[in-house]
Amino acid sequence: MKQLILSGLLLSLFAFESPQAPNTLTTKEKKDGWKLLFDGKTTNGWRGAYKDKFPARGWSVNDGLLTIQKSDGSESQSYGDIVTDGEYSDFDLMFDFKLTDGANSGVKYFVAEQSPKPKGSAFGLEFQVLDDDKHPDAKLGRDGNRTVGSLYDLIPASGKKANPIGEWNTGRVISKSKHVEHWLNGKKVVEYERGSEKFRELVAMSKYKAPEYNNNGRFGEAPKGHILLQDHGELVSFRNIKIKTL
Repeated sequence: MKQLILSGLLLSLFAFESPQAPNTLTTKEKKDGWKLLFDGKTTNGWRGAYKDKFPARGWSVNDGLLTIQKSDGSESQSYGDIVTDGEYSDFDLMFDFKLTDGANSGVKYFVAEQSPKPKGSAFGLEFQVLDDDKHPDAKLGRDGNRTVGSLYDLIPASGKKANPIGEWNTGRVISKSKHVEHWLNGKKVVEYERGSEKFRELVAMSKYKAPEYNNNGRFGEAPKGHILLQDHGELVSFRNIKIKTL
């Protein structure tokens, strides 16, 4: 009897410590309202930005990873960005990303496809995904506001700890009403209020002050928008992309 009890305890402990499989939700997550944006097998729920279909080339799904292939390093010119079918306003978004040497990408939110279509990437607020050590964009902008985890070109990520290139990092964006937070590997690194006087001051000091970023209203202040994964001509992989409506 003691052996049976001990075996049962060991089995329970083993089950408790077993890591969660990528691209899956726990029973608790499902109960709490989390939804997978990437099932690890298909591109269901995604399409090309400004398109009605998923890109035929460049993006691939293999071994549970959603990967943008390396091309020429240009912004959204080779294969194109991809966006969610759905639009979101108040949400908790989580995603894992893995960079290669010198890579650049981004996860955008509140993306509203504008007409006429802009050159380059679709407009939206961006959680920067970047190799800070080797990509030159890390040294541009102001005070490091183009480094990994930052609100791109607006607010630098502070107190962050990014994992080495080739290892997985976990990004998180929480948006509730006008309040937005960026998290990197479990630590809050950015916090701001969309549409506030301070936010608009930051926009006025950034590249987003240009008229083309504001032809449908103030930049970054759309009431809802798509989630976007960026093609910036470098090899980057994503997994565990999930969202909860708040």
